[in-house]
Amino acid sequence: MPDRRVLVVDDERSMRELLAIMLKQAGHDVTLAEGGEQAVEVLKSESFDLVITDLRMRKVDGLAVLRATKEHSPHTVVLVVTAFASTETAVEAMKLGAYDYITKPFKLDEIKLTIANALERKRLQDENQALRTQLRREHGFESFVGTSRQMVELLDTIRKTADGLSTVMVTGESGTGKELVAQAIHQESPRRSGPFVSVNCGAIPETLMESELFGHVKGAFTGAVANTVGLFFAANGGTLFLDEVTEVPQSVQVKLLRVIQEREIRRVGDTRDMKVDVRLIAASNRDVAKAVADGILREDLFYRLNVIPIQLPPLRERRDDISLLAEHFVRKISAELGKVVRGVSPEALAILESYRWPGNIRELENVIERALVLGSGDILAAEALPPDLHLIREPQEVPVEIPSDGLDLEATLDQIEHRYLQMALARTGGVQTRAAELLRVSFRQFRYKLQKHGQRTPSRG
Repeated sequence: MPDRRVLVVDDERSMRELLAIMLKQAGHDVTLAEGGEQAVEVLKSESFDLVITDLRMRKVDGLAVLRATKEHSPHTVVLVVTAFASTETAVEAMKLGAYDYITKPFKLDEIKLTIANALERKRLQDENQALRTQLRREHGFESFVGTSRQMVELLDTIRKTADGLSTVMVTGESGTGKELVAQAIHQESPRRSGPFVSVNCGAIPETLMESELFGHVKGAFTGAVANTVGLFFAANGGTLFLDEVTEVPQSVQVKLLRVIQEREIRRVGDTRDMKVDVRLIAASNRDVAKAVADGILREDLFYRLNVIPIQLPPLRERRDDISLLAEHFVRKISAELGKVVRGVSPEALAILESYRWPGNIRELENVIERALVLGSGDILAAEALPPDLHLIREPQEVPVEIPSDGLDLEATLDQIEHRYLQMALARTGGVQTRAAELLRVSFRQFRYKLQKHGQRTPSRG
């Protein structure tokens, strides 16, 4: 494994030089310290992948070097070198965090193998850390794109919610990112190292729902040929996300309520209860209050689930974020496709921002992917978008009359638009972002229209 930084610490010159030659031949970057005192100073300002230190040294010994390494660079792997007579000290070093120890005299082949194993351990640590960072980037706050007021408020709610154990109810239309919110709460919480288990309750047959959630014992029903742990137990120590929770049948809702209250589950066919430690997050694209009124969702379960409600806005209500989302998906998907696409043309953005997006963010991502697969060039052009994208509008009837002598259509439309701009600004106290939301246009479109009508564009607000 080339290009690894290794610190060799030994007060015997011959040993330092032997190890240095061997490590450099393997392609590693080697730093030498003549004793523990010098090593401790070096560790304060430099980081290493591997530290090889003798245990018995004058003034500052190898245990002190080990402690300094763990203090200044906790992920650095440490090997200690010791004589047969001091193996007890080597065992103490292992307890303090050393990866392994090497006894003198040693064979070169043996020490080469030990060093290779230590550096492989470091490589795996680095990969694991990189994977955790990537997962947090994909499923934590970094996965949310947007600067709209709704997005700022959403992130603030997630931040305040993450550290607790209270149940969360996430509602919103399909495609608004309910599971993404659940993943972010989990990743930003102390439970991030535990499992995140997601289940779509609408995809589980009613007859299997109880077994899937709570598990079953062998022989509990026909086909139960072995003991099975359910999803609650699989999520123990972490978070369980119940998507489309209104699809859970009434018979199972009673047992779900008991799990929330008692933090215990009982498998189908079992007579014993098992403790579980699970953070529960539920979601639905229905109006949950109406589901309660219609008898679909138990009222007592609703109150248990709805301790912290999070309502996700549809994409059409956060139009300022459409351009940011589009650019984000272009970067993400073009990289996956191996294409070089620098951005979205103004014409394409105008179409995207005026579309109603009944499928919300998921639909936008699908549209961008289709355009990148079928389109060409380094800019996503309007021609690459589906031809009917601009045709769907919110249905609205506006009563109009045409005078007997006719009218100037362009001038009339300009007057109407100008009046609506003024009314929106008046209603929102001059806050442009909220005025744009009121008129269901993006902030960019709103500013353009103000400038077109010669109105001063005050602060964004």
